[in-house]
Amino acid sequence: MPSMAEENHILVTGGAGEEAFMVIVIDNLNNSSEEAVKRVRELVGAVHDMERRCTWPSLGDLRNKYDIEKLFSANKYDGNIVIFDAVIHFAGLKAVGESVAYPFRYFDNNLIGLINLCQTMVKYNCKKLVFSSSATVYGQPEKIPFVEDFDLKAINPYGRTKLFLEEIARNIANIDAEWGTILLRYFNPVAAHESGRLGEDPKGIPNNLMPYIQQVAVGRLPKLNIYGHDYSTKDGTVIRDYIHVMDLADGHVAALRKLFTTKNIGCTAYNLGTVRGASVLEMVAAFEKASGKKIPVKLCLRRPGDATAVFASTLKAEKELGWKLSNSVLFLSTPRKKVRAKKITLPANRAPINRVISPIRVGISVKSQGRPTMQL
Repeated sequence: MPSMAEENHILVTGGAGEEAFMVIVIDNLNNSSEEAVKRVRELVGAVHDMERRCTWPSLGDLRNKYDIEKLFSANKYDGNIVIFDAVIHFAGLKAVGESVAYPFRYFDNNLIGLINLCQTMVKYNCKKLVFSSSATVYGQPEKIPFVEDFDLKAINPYGRTKLFLEEIARNIANIDAEWGTILLRYFNPVAAHESGRLGEDPKGIPNNLMPYIQQVAVGRLPKLNIYGHDYSTKDGTVIRDYIHVMDLADGHVAALRKLFTTKNIGCTAYNLGTVRGASVLEMVAAFEKASGKKIPVKLCLRRPGDATAVFASTLKAEKELGWKLSNSVLFLSTPRKKVRAKKITLPANRAPINRVISPIRVGISVKSQGRPTMQL
């Protein structure tokens, strides 16, 4: 098998990262901040030469071909032209409820962005892609946990954009054998980097469950609206798979390694998750236990586009990518060793991040910023 180069150049859309790679970021800051890249440098610069490896060239929007062309054609570092070896594509809108209300916003942002990106990648002979997809492509599967060869039946506009983009990636791989694409399907990333310096604090009212709960806890929002309490689950609320963001980051690194060490991979999908689900009310209870804060809730009518229960089998990723869970998630899983909760206090205008630190976790991986869907 071909081996990875000593230093591969990776373009990350919508986020920041590190590993045995030089990382260059493009983001339109729709729901993120340049501060995230700065904090990545601060956290791992001394250990991994991150000041050199992670750069922020310019603000850019994938819907604007000029922004991507400029990045590929004139990207210089230390006076040298950087040729991208691969792309990790995180960028995109990702809220189910918002997509139902504003479907054209999702078609415009998610579809056009990746189409423009792939066209530019072809022009500059960059044909390795890790696409941050979503488990929403499965819709409501007949059986759970779902596996990669299940029928794909997205039931909301957000999920359909992911499904359309996966099909585009498959079509590209079918007509050009030089392409290697890995589709990573997962639901809800939660928690934070163990330092507390990198977590989720979106702009405006969050569309994701955990930052919404956090903002209720600190008084920035009055209560948590729970959409649907009459589903056929043990407490009536929907069940989702909540994966620690650091485990998710490791999955993206594992996918990159697979692309650089495997010939003729084509377009292949992998599920990432915890192989178990948690309901919305279970997540609220877990947060209350960890933080000592009571979270007021309001039980609302169901929201269009939500499935009842979805969580994934990860056997394929474990076997073929060498990926496995290393972190417990918000006291919902049983860690191998005792875990401790730590509350990170941010400035007054930012919500604190509550997360679980596992002492068995070592090292630092890619940090994804504001990626897949969350369900309320």
